[in-house]
Amino acid sequence: MTQASIEEPEIIDGDIGSGVIILCDHATSAMPPEYASLGLPAAELERHIAFDIGAADTSRKLAHALRAPAILSRFSRLLIDPNRGTDDPTLVMRVADGAVVPGNARIDDKEIEARLKRFYRPYDRAIGAAIANSLAAGIVPAIISIHSFTPSLQGRARPWHCGLLFDADERIAKPLIAALAQDKTLVIGANEPYDGALEGDTLDRHAGRPGLANVLVEIRQDLISARHDAEAWGERLAAALRGILADPGIHAIKLHASRVHTRHLAAAKDEQDDPMQDGSMAALEVVVFRRLVAHLRERSDLQNIDLMNLAGFCRNCLSNWLKDAADAAGRSLSKEESRALVYGMPYEEWRARFQKEATPAQKAAFATGSSHRH
Repeated sequence: MTQASIEEPEIIDGDIGSGVIILCDHATSAMPPEYASLGLPAAELERHIAFDIGAADTSRKLAHALRAPAILSRFSRLLIDPNRGTDDPTLVMRVADGAVVPGNARIDDKEIEARLKRFYRPYDRAIGAAIANSLAAGIVPAIISIHSFTPSLQGRARPWHCGLLFDADERIAKPLIAALAQDKTLVIGANEPYDGALEGDTLDRHAGRPGLANVLVEIRQDLISARHDAEAWGERLAAALRGILADPGIHAIKLHASRVHTRHLAAAKDEQDDPMQDGSMAALEVVVFRRLVAHLRERSDLQNIDLMNLAGFCRNCLSNWLKDAADAAGRSLSKEESRALVYGMPYEEWRARFQKEATPAQKAAFATGSSHRH
């Protein structure tokens, strides 16, 4: 694959009259040679951390079966993730499923902007152009995004064969779940293995906010790793979608309040001591701390040793600092209590559920690069 082709998305023209546009955000693990695989072994680029296995073949077959336009990325998500908002902390992954990404570990704002310009924005513009062309032709398109997920996460099996992710707009998701579930051999998840209310992701930007009917389809990667299996899933989805796409209600602009905003409002209502009331710098710092803790709780895949190796601190450091502050204020707070406040559960429970055995490389990096010990 040439450098120019990596920078520009793969576009399948299709027929605007099909009333649907197919997207594949994580179609490939390709990178320009000057990035030298971001310092990762070649085997890592064959894993889900680099791309969604099988998603590209499924997308192409689905587009062909529906005669639909399709847009597929041509660069690895490890360079920059097109399915993230530009302010998302996971836009460029420093650590991906336990693998430290050397080429991203110390990335600065200048390099992030360069990758946005070179990779992210051409893909984003192509999606916007396809939607604009459809609207100009008098057709409100539905948007279908194809992804894949791993059979297990952190040692826990994921039972779903396919999951449909959606926010407040259920026009496609609900009937598609029902259609796929007619095959009693399939386990179909609603907002599994992730929640579809993701602020700033591709569907939020291009479909949710503008009011276009949409759904993100997650297929378990072991079911589509072979091309013929991926194409069979493309045909299966096409058969299930044809009747749904024939509904005129799918091709109407309908604005919905995102569940992201609903969650934010609920959290604000439930918060008894809202630190934003006085607007002081101390209050802002409280908000930032709470957001950091919430982010670390959500990213349970991010190991403490990786945090130590990359940033020189981890969850235990935060809990120690919290206890130090409590001690200085004369407030009783035990080590176990401070850790539970950071981890969101007793520390030993978190270790049992989420902590992995450190690799020799992680241990070596910790031994040579960190002066902090717990």
